[in-house]
Amino acid sequence: MDRLLVTGGARLEGSVRVNGAKNSALKLMAAALLADGVTVLEDVPRIIDCYTMAEVLDFLGATVEWDGSTVTVDTSGARGLEAPYELVRKMRASIVVLGPLLARYGKGRVAMPGGCNIGSRKIDLHLKGFEKMGAEFSYEHGYLEATATSLHGAMISLDFPSVGATENILMAAVGASGTTVIENAAREPEIQDLAAMLVEMGARIEGAGTTSIEIEGTHGFHPVRHRVVPDRIEAGTFALAGCITGGDVLLQNVRADHLDLVLSKLSDAGATVSEEQAGLRIGMRERPLSVDFVTLP
Repeated sequence: MDRLLVTGGARLEGSVRVNGAKNSALKLMAAALLADGVTVLEDVPRIIDCYTMAEVLDFLGATVEWDGSTVTVDTSGARGLEAPYELVRKMRASIVVLGPLLARYGKGRVAMPGGCNIGSRKIDLHLKGFEKMGAEFSYEHGYLEATATSLHGAMISLDFPSVGATENILMAAVGASGTTVIENAAREPEIQDLAAMLVEMGARIEGAGTTSIEIEGTHGFHPVRHRVVPDRIEAGTFALAGCITGGDVLLQNVRADHLDLVLSKLSDAGATVSEEQAGLRIGMRERPLSVDFVTLP
């Protein structure tokens, strides 16, 4: 499909179930590489990015199976160490397999679309963090090769609270010897979801969701069953769509605590917001009031 035709003017009302967060599911699928065995992830959205990550894991030797929105990742045969160009090109988030590969095998090889111009690829923060933990890098034929004979804990201060860098460094640090502290870490709910699953697998993590995360390295991770956190961006989109059309929508499978500021501003604008047993109900009958807000990392 190359076009969407939308005829507006209709009041939106009814209920809709929010999917699991794609930005969390991708990293949880990568984290499955840390443990030998079968990891089960529930509520994974069936979208292209998640299918691509499944292909990356398959290329690394894992077996990925879908049953509705449940994904089973069997890493028993995972011995591959390379994320190829054709897959990384489709989804740059594939770089997050590097952290688990370094933690489990001490090496990994990931394609770099656009060659070796690292700064333009937005992964320099990932690499600086890995280097502080003892990893070394080389570039050959458009591939980034990372090796670490022994990852060790380090104090890592990010120049910017990058979500991807926080997640990648976190997944490497759980398998490093000693203590790693990530300062100026990203605080998104997806970071907390990843940390929660890693702790279930055997990791020791404190401070996820704050600007300072402390990780005590360990070994012997085990597979788990984990439900992906609801997608706050999708939930917010449905909430806004209902308000824009003067509608009334019931959002199911939603975390209101992940939408605090959004719901606060919608309330300031005149929306009615109420938590019910069935979900979160949001409606707006009158013309919205103007509000001020600031966005930050």
